[in-house]
Amino acid sequence: MNKILKDKSDIVDYFNNGNKKEKHLKIGVEHEKFFFENKSNNRINFSTVLKIFDYLTKFGWKPIKEGLDIVSLSRGDQKITLEPGNQIELSGARLNNIHLTCDESYKFLEELKEVCNHLNLKMMSISFDPSSKLQDVSQTPKKRYKIMTEEMPKKGKLSLEMMYQTTGTQINLDYISESDFSKKFKLISHLVPLSIAIFANSPFKESKANGYLSYRSRVWQETARGGLPKSYLEEMNFEKYTDMAINTPLLFIVKNNRLLSVNNKTFKDFMDGKINNLKPTYDDLKNHLSTIFTEVRLKQYLEIRSLDTCEWNCHCAGPAFYVGLMYGRVDASLEIIKNWKIDEVLNAYREAPKKGLNTLINGKSLLEWGKMFLKLSEEGLRQRSIANKKGLDETIFLNNIRKILLDNKTKAELALEKFKSYKSIDFLYEEN
Repeated sequence: MNKILKDKSDIVDYFNNGNKKEKHLKIGVEHEKFFFENKSNNRINFSTVLKIFDYLTKFGWKPIKEGLDIVSLSRGDQKITLEPGNQIELSGARLNNIHLTCDESYKFLEELKEVCNHLNLKMMSISFDPSSKLQDVSQTPKKRYKIMTEEMPKKGKLSLEMMYQTTGTQINLDYISESDFSKKFKLISHLVPLSIAIFANSPFKESKANGYLSYRSRVWQETARGGLPKSYLEEMNFEKYTDMAINTPLLFIVKNNRLLSVNNKTFKDFMDGKINNLKPTYDDLKNHLSTIFTEVRLKQYLEIRSLDTCEWNCHCAGPAFYVGLMYGRVDASLEIIKNWKIDEVLNAYREAPKKGLNTLINGKSLLEWGKMFLKLSEEGLRQRSIANKKGLDETIFLNNIRKILLDNKTKAELALEKFKSYKSIDFLYEEN
């Protein structure tokens, strides 16, 4: 889309054009993984990534280049991309139900297992690199990451750890109208501390316990352009989000396939012709929206970004949890949070990476709140009544969350117990 954006109303219209019909609501899941050399336990470098990409082409993946370098792959509506430290990410297709998103993940897993066996590599499903030092992580040769590496630390002291040492799971969900967007955005924002607590899975750094259950979340709190702004917990609409976005400084712009630095100019400056008399297109807008790193994000769908990643058998738990709430129990969920004070939620957001399910909001622990929302999610998924070939509905994917809440023990706490017994993090490497 190369149409010129004339003013703010064009961006509001862009978000309005994201409205979907209720019967066409989709689910998109993105998840990232660390890869290590089998013998040395070192993170893979870009030359190894190219070998991985080359092997994946046998499964129908097509290479995409930036200059001379292959930096991603595509297959239909799926995409494999690289994070700054050569973390590999599957951006899944937008699908109709969790059964399909789970099938997609497992197909990708089988392909990656074959790659790992062929290239003598191993995977790890944890959200902060538990062994590598920041300076030892090999960098991906993407131009945007070079600019981010220079610019991001200026406004967030842990920005480089975010870029090179974290992985996460992202859930992309639709809205049917601006008012539906407002409700979902408010609910997702209020549930950020709960997401951090339930899915906490990053308790190690440089082969030691790091003092957090979700160190990844702590890192994101100290990352430029990130966090959970207070305004997200208030009433949000397309115009307010637009105002926030256009007043956020640009990281860079792309013109004629070249990335240009912009000296802290905002997107509004860009629209006003203050950057070399250039005017932004919709492609520029999409690029800019992807460099806002808050816990919740709007494109032409909603992005839920507050979950640590987890092992393959629980990949579908987070998406199922949120689909049950967002596509079936939004109003009932908003009723539960109506007495939550914004300052309490922000305090819980700061405390949840360390305290996990013991974090308090409005006098109750996130464990207690989690059980309430799990019940609502189950109701929402049952109401959807979408069965697999065995006749089982989408509630089967909530089993991991049920266990976490029943045992009051997160993935991070289980990993810390194993670490105490084994005196090593080697158990984190996955079997191929």
